[in-house]
Order: sequence, then structure tokens, then C-alpha cells
Amino acid sequence: MTDAGFDADTLTRLRDEQEVRIETRRARGNLHRTIIWVVVDASDRVLIRSYRGAGARWYREAVAAGNAALIIGGATIPVLLDAASDPERVAACSAELERKYAGDPATSAMMRDEVLDTTIELHPG
Repeated sequence: MTDAGFDADTLTRLRDEQEVRIETRRARGNLHRTIIWVVVDASDRVLIRSYRGAGARWYREAVAAGNAALIIGGATIPVLLDAASDPERVAACSAELERKYAGDPATSAMMRDEVLDTTIELHPG
């Protein structure tokens, strides 16, 4: 992984957007897009998690490939994936999800023990 992070404009957009699309590919090349939640913590780490757990198609495809792309307002941002199931990043992701999506009934699904290990840190790709 490179030490270079996302630029300030991208971090702001990711903090502000309630939903973004993630673009993944199957090994055979079929392209898929789905809506996900993304958060940026106080250390400017970009974090995502699968509320459906490891069985979610986008999660399986992204992890298998090691990369994906985020679609934000028509811009495509290639990303590399870094498994972030360590307690510190899991807690950071949970805290930001609870802050950013406070009051959304789906937020509790992102806090279930069985999905915490699907936390991923994204890096510019």
C-alpha cells in the first residue's frame, strides 16, 4: 500500500455524500455497481463495510480482485482494498457510521458482530 492518501477534495466529497456507488467486476469481466455507505474517520482513512456480510456480491468481487472503483457524482475513483478487521479500524468505522448515519434505521445492521470483519480501508488506486 502506498502512504499517499486521497486528496482533500475527494475526502470532503466522501464525507459529504450519504451514498456512493461501488463498481466491481467478476473474474469473467462482468461489471456491477451497487450503492454503499462510506465514511472518513478523523485520521482521513476511508472506510466501508458490508451490511450483508461477506456474502454480498460487491464485497466478494472487490475482495477477490483487491480493487474496485467508487462512483461519486459522475466521477470514477479507482481504489485499492485493505482488510481492516483490526479492532482500531473497526471501532473507527463504527463510530463514523453511527455519526454520519444517525437516525437511519439501517445503521444498526452495520453494527452487527457478524459483519464487523468486513470492514475495509480504501486507498487511491
